[in-house]
Amino acid sequence: MKTLFARFMKDESGATAIEYGLIAALISVAIIGGATTLGGSLNTQFENISSFLSQEKAAGTEQ
Repeated sequence: MKTLFARFMKDESGATAIEYGLIAALISVAIIGGATTLGGSLNTQFENISSFLSQEKAAGTEQ
């Protein structure tokens, strides 16, 4: 029983798997945050382009 407990205390494979899981979770949170920010910036840029093109089209039809 003593050797079984000692072997269990030396086994770190479970701790390693948890550490890798935490690292993967942190990386995914960073990717999601970056994608959200980039998506917002792209949305604003496309809205600006759409507004510009609408103004140009309206200016072109008045002539």
